[in-house]
Amino acid sequence: MTNEVQTVSEMMRAVMYDRFGGPEVLYVGKAPKPAPGPGEVLVRVRATSVNGGELLARAGRVRLVTGRKFPQRTGLDFAGEVVALGAAVTGPAVGDRVWGIMPRASGFGSAAEYVAVRPRQLGRVPQRLDLVEAAALPAGTTAITALRDKARLRPGERLLVRGAAGGVGHVAVQLGKAVGAHVTGLARADNLAFVRDLGADEVHDYRATGPAGLGRYDVVLDTVGKDLDAHRRLLAPGGRMVSIAFDVDRPVASLGHLLASAVHGRRRVRFFSGDPRTALFNDLAAHVADGAIRPVVDTVFPLEEIGAAHRALEAGGVRGKFVVRID
Repeated sequence: MTNEVQTVSEMMRAVMYDRFGGPEVLYVGKAPKPAPGPGEVLVRVRATSVNGGELLARAGRVRLVTGRKFPQRTGLDFAGEVVALGAAVTGPAVGDRVWGIMPRASGFGSAAEYVAVRPRQLGRVPQRLDLVEAAALPAGTTAITALRDKARLRPGERLLVRGAAGGVGHVAVQLGKAVGAHVTGLARADNLAFVRDLGADEVHDYRATGPAGLGRYDVVLDTVGKDLDAHRRLLAPGGRMVSIAFDVDRPVASLGHLLASAVHGRRRVRFFSGDPRTALFNDLAAHVADGAIRPVVDTVFPLEEIGAAHRALEAGGVRGKFVVRID
């Protein structure tokens, strides 16, 4: 009996799936509770959000990356509290409220009660945010990297954001305005007022206004991955395009094109996949503290309804983030 109690106490709830498929394959099961190894921090996860990459992984669209071994886990970003420290950890302390993104090497797994990560994957949550709000913002580090580090957006430049109402796009609109750029957002018709409320100077329904109906831009941020050539032609001389997505219907051709365009041609496309560190989370926190960036939580789902959160994101029309509450 003692051994059984001990075994149960070392397990945790986690979202997983035993086959590729639609949102219905997701379930809340039991997984071993991680123990923080040397140089690691154990975080009690309070909330996570749903990201496009998780949908692709669950559907088997990127199985060359995720592999075919089951069960597989889901969840990329998280917000929670530090509850234990491994040996030789400096920086975080037990009780700190933190946010983070699972390291690229370990893949998904934050839709669970606990995660063990290295301190460099974490930042402290600003005091003005609760942990549900905080879970909506880690993807904002991608917007910072794209606009500040890759595109080097400057005051007075014209910025076009594709997918302006989504998880990265809604932060990019706010960040672009904070920099002092003229921001144009592309979104669905029913989200145009929302994008304008974020600070966009112009908004267009992407289904009604194609690239030919748009102007010239110094920076184009693409979160969609399709029709990159058509939108790249909108760049003014010296313009820069940054893409964080590829065409999942033509993955090999799309990625090949992105790699080639990153090297050749006057209108290069900068493509990257984020793996943020503490300094970047600190930058995000500073933008939250000074009011330049605010989180937008579309809907909060309980852990048991994470399938509904995946289904809602697949349907499109999200405003900010769908957040999944763990507790």
